[in-house]
Amino acid sequence: MSGLAMNKTSLFAASALLLLSACDSGPAQPPLAGATIGGDFLLTDQDGQKRSFKEFDGSYRMVYFGYTYCPDICTPDMQNLMAGLKSFEKKYPDLAAKIQPIFITIDPARDTSAVLKQFVSAFHPRAIGLTGTDSEIAEAAKKFAIYSSKVDGSSPENYLISHSQTPYLMGPKGEPLAIMPADVPNTAANEGAPALVEAELAKWVR
Repeated sequence: MSGLAMNKTSLFAASALLLLSACDSGPAQPPLAGATIGGDFLLTDQDGQKRSFKEFDGSYRMVYFGYTYCPDICTPDMQNLMAGLKSFEKKYPDLAAKIQPIFITIDPARDTSAVLKQFVSAFHPRAIGLTGTDSEIAEAAKKFAIYSSKVDGSSPENYLISHSQTPYLMGPKGEPLAIMPADVPNTAANEGAPALVEAELAKWVR
Protein backbone atom coordinates (compact mmCIF):
# COMPACT_ATOMS: atom_id res chain seq x y z
CA MET A 1 0.00 0.00 0.00
CA SER A 2 2.87 2.33 0.74
CA GLY A 3 4.16 1.99 -2.80
CA LEU A 4 0.76 2.98 -4.12
CA ALA A 5 0.59 5.98 -1.82
CA MET A 6 4.04 7.08 -2.93
CA ASN A 7 2.97 6.74 -6.56
CA LYS A 8 -0.07 8.94 -5.91
CA THR A 9 2.08 11.48 -4.08
CA SER A 10 4.45 11.58 -7.05
CA LEU A 11 1.49 12.19 -9.37
CA PHE A 12 0.29 15.05 -7.19
CA ALA A 13 3.79 16.56 -7.10
CA ALA A 14 4.04 16.30 -10.87
CA SER A 15 0.66 17.97 -11.18
CA ALA A 16 1.83 20.81 -8.97
CA LEU A 17 4.91 21.30 -11.13
CA LEU A 18 2.75 21.39 -14.25
CA LEU A 19 0.53 23.99 -12.60
CA LEU A 20 3.51 26.16 -11.66
CA SER A 21 4.80 25.93 -15.21
CA ALA A 22 1.40 26.97 -16.56
CA CYS A 23 1.28 29.92 -14.20
CA ASP A 24 4.61 31.13 -15.49
CA SER A 25 3.48 31.00 -19.12
CA GLY A 26 0.03 32.55 -18.86
CA PRO A 27 -3.43 31.55 -17.61
CA ALA A 28 -3.28 28.51 -15.36
CA GLN A 29 -4.12 25.17 -16.91
CA PRO A 30 -5.47 22.26 -14.86
CA PRO A 31 -2.67 19.87 -13.82
CA LEU A 32 -4.22 16.93 -15.69
CA ALA A 33 -5.22 18.86 -18.82
CA GLY A 34 -4.78 16.63 -21.85
CA ALA A 35 -4.29 13.42 -19.86
CA THR A 36 -5.99 10.31 -21.23
CA ILE A 37 -7.92 9.58 -18.05
CA GLY A 38 -11.65 8.90 -17.87
CA GLY A 39 -14.34 7.73 -20.23
CA ASP A 40 -17.90 6.55 -20.27
CA PHE A 41 -19.15 3.54 -18.34
CA LEU A 42 -22.44 1.98 -17.31
CA LEU A 43 -22.70 0.99 -13.64
CA THR A 44 -25.43 0.57 -11.00
CA ASP A 45 -26.06 3.17 -8.30
CA GLN A 46 -27.06 2.78 -4.66
CA ASP A 47 -30.73 2.74 -5.65
CA GLY A 48 -30.27 -0.03 -8.20
CA GLN A 49 -30.48 2.31 -11.20
CA LYS A 50 -28.14 2.09 -14.17
CA ARG A 51 -25.96 5.21 -14.47
CA SER A 52 -23.45 6.24 -17.11
CA PHE A 53 -20.58 8.64 -16.64
CA LYS A 54 -21.69 10.62 -19.65
CA GLU A 55 -25.08 11.44 -18.12
CA PHE A 56 -23.26 13.78 -15.74
CA ASP A 57 -21.86 15.86 -18.60
CA GLY A 58 -22.37 19.50 -17.75
CA SER A 59 -21.34 18.88 -14.15
CA TYR A 60 -17.95 18.66 -12.52
CA ARG A 61 -17.31 15.23 -10.98
CA MET A 62 -15.28 14.22 -7.95
CA VAL A 63 -14.50 10.55 -8.63
CA TYR A 64 -13.01 8.18 -6.08
CA PHE A 65 -12.43 4.44 -6.49
CA GLY A 66 -12.34 2.45 -3.26
CA TYR A 67 -14.32 -0.06 -1.21
CA THR A 68 -16.42 0.06 1.93
CA TYR A 69 -14.49 -2.65 3.78
CA CYS A 70 -11.23 -0.71 3.35
CA PRO A 71 -9.81 -0.57 6.90
CA ASP A 72 -7.80 2.65 7.00
CA ILE A 73 -7.77 4.61 3.73
CA CYS A 74 -11.07 4.92 1.88
CA THR A 75 -13.20 6.17 4.76
CA PRO A 76 -10.75 8.94 5.83
CA ASP A 77 -10.29 9.93 2.18
CA MET A 78 -14.04 10.18 1.65
CA GLN A 79 -14.42 12.14 4.89
CA ASN A 80 -11.78 14.63 3.75
CA LEU A 81 -13.13 14.93 0.22
CA MET A 82 -16.70 15.50 1.33
CA ALA A 83 -15.67 17.85 4.17
CA GLY A 84 -13.83 19.93 1.57
CA LEU A 85 -16.86 19.90 -0.70
CA LYS A 86 -19.20 20.93 2.15
CA SER A 87 -16.91 23.81 3.07
CA PHE A 88 -16.87 24.89 -0.58
CA GLU A 89 -20.68 24.65 -0.63
CA LYS A 90 -20.99 27.08 2.27
CA LYS A 91 -18.91 29.72 0.50
CA TYR A 92 -19.94 29.11 -3.11
CA PRO A 93 -23.32 27.29 -3.15
CA ASP A 94 -24.02 27.99 -6.82
CA LEU A 95 -20.67 26.61 -7.94
CA ALA A 96 -20.84 23.64 -5.57
CA ALA A 97 -24.20 22.67 -7.06
CA LYS A 98 -22.31 21.94 -10.27
CA ILE A 99 -20.21 19.24 -8.56
CA GLN A 100 -21.32 15.60 -8.40
CA PRO A 101 -19.41 13.39 -5.92
CA ILE A 102 -19.09 9.78 -7.13
CA PHE A 103 -17.71 6.76 -5.25
CA ILE A 104 -17.00 3.69 -7.41
CA THR A 105 -16.36 0.40 -5.65
CA ILE A 106 -13.52 -1.91 -6.65
CA ASP A 107 -15.12 -4.65 -4.52
CA PRO A 108 -18.46 -5.41 -6.24
CA ALA A 109 -18.73 -8.83 -4.57
CA ARG A 110 -19.33 -7.21 -1.17
CA ASP A 111 -20.32 -3.67 -2.11
CA THR A 112 -23.90 -4.14 -3.22
CA SER A 113 -26.19 -1.22 -3.91
CA ALA A 114 -27.60 -1.49 -0.38
CA VAL A 115 -24.13 -1.43 1.21
CA LEU A 116 -23.11 1.56 -0.92
CA LYS A 117 -26.28 3.44 -0.04
CA GLN A 118 -25.44 3.32 3.65
CA PHE A 119 -21.78 4.16 2.99
CA VAL A 120 -22.10 7.21 0.73
CA SER A 121 -25.02 8.71 2.68
CA ALA A 122 -22.72 9.03 5.69
CA PHE A 123 -20.49 11.48 3.82
CA HIS A 124 -22.67 13.68 1.62
CA PRO A 125 -26.39 13.75 0.76
CA ARG A 126 -25.66 14.07 -2.97
CA ALA A 127 -22.93 11.43 -3.15
CA ILE A 128 -23.55 8.60 -5.58
CA GLY A 129 -22.16 5.11 -5.02
CA LEU A 130 -21.64 2.87 -8.04
CA THR A 131 -21.16 -0.88 -8.32
CA GLY A 132 -21.49 -3.45 -11.10
CA THR A 133 -20.22 -6.76 -12.36
CA ASP A 134 -16.52 -7.60 -12.08
CA SER A 135 -16.04 -6.83 -15.78
CA GLU A 136 -17.94 -3.53 -15.59
CA ILE A 137 -15.87 -2.37 -12.63
CA ALA A 138 -12.63 -3.52 -14.28
CA GLU A 139 -13.48 -1.58 -17.44
CA ALA A 140 -14.25 1.61 -15.52
CA ALA A 141 -11.12 1.28 -13.38
CA LYS A 142 -8.95 0.81 -16.47
CA LYS A 143 -10.31 4.01 -18.04
CA PHE A 144 -9.41 5.94 -14.89
CA ALA A 145 -5.96 4.34 -14.54
CA ILE A 146 -6.93 2.67 -11.27
CA TYR A 147 -4.98 -0.41 -10.17
CA SER A 148 -6.40 -2.94 -7.72
CA SER A 149 -5.36 -6.35 -6.51
CA LYS A 150 -7.04 -8.71 -4.07
CA VAL A 151 -5.02 -9.65 -0.98
CA ASP A 152 -6.06 -12.91 0.71
CA GLY A 153 -7.13 -12.66 4.33
CA SER A 154 -7.86 -15.06 7.17
CA SER A 155 -10.86 -16.46 5.28
CA PRO A 156 -12.30 -16.18 1.75
CA GLU A 157 -14.66 -13.44 2.96
CA ASN A 158 -12.07 -11.46 4.92
CA TYR A 159 -9.83 -10.15 2.18
CA LEU A 160 -8.31 -6.75 1.50
CA ILE A 161 -7.77 -4.95 -1.80
CA SER A 162 -4.60 -3.06 -2.59
CA HIS A 163 -5.55 -0.17 -4.84
CA SER A 164 -4.60 3.19 -6.29
CA GLN A 165 -5.50 6.09 -4.01
CA THR A 166 -6.34 8.70 -6.64
CA PRO A 167 -9.38 10.97 -6.26
CA TYR A 168 -10.02 12.87 -9.48
CA LEU A 169 -11.76 16.13 -10.27
CA MET A 170 -13.27 15.80 -13.74
CA GLY A 171 -14.67 18.67 -15.77
CA PRO A 172 -18.09 19.27 -17.37
CA LYS A 173 -17.08 17.35 -20.49
CA GLY A 174 -15.66 14.45 -18.50
CA GLU A 175 -12.12 15.75 -18.92
CA PRO A 176 -9.53 15.22 -16.15
CA LEU A 177 -8.65 18.41 -14.27
CA ALA A 178 -6.78 17.59 -11.07
CA ILE A 179 -6.03 15.05 -8.36
CA MET A 180 -7.75 15.92 -5.10
CA PRO A 181 -5.39 16.07 -2.06
CA ALA A 182 -7.55 13.79 0.10
CA ASP A 183 -4.81 12.37 2.33
CA VAL A 184 -2.59 15.39 3.02
CA PRO A 185 -2.04 15.58 6.81
CA ASN A 186 -2.75 18.68 8.87
CA THR A 187 0.54 20.47 9.54
CA ALA A 188 1.80 23.93 10.43
CA ALA A 189 2.15 24.57 6.70
CA ASN A 190 -1.47 23.83 5.81
CA GLU A 191 -4.93 23.31 7.28
CA GLY A 192 -5.22 19.67 6.27
CA ALA A 193 -6.88 17.82 3.44
CA PRO A 194 -10.41 19.33 3.62
CA ALA A 195 -9.06 22.88 3.31
CA LEU A 196 -6.82 21.83 0.42
CA VAL A 197 -9.70 20.07 -1.33
CA GLU A 198 -11.78 23.23 -0.97
CA ALA A 199 -8.94 25.31 -2.39
CA GLU A 200 -8.53 22.93 -5.34
CA LEU A 201 -12.24 23.17 -6.14
CA ALA A 202 -12.03 26.96 -5.98
CA LYS A 203 -9.27 26.88 -8.61
CA TRP A 204 -11.10 24.92 -11.27
CA VAL A 205 -14.89 24.98 -10.79
CA ARG A 206 -16.43 27.81 -12.74
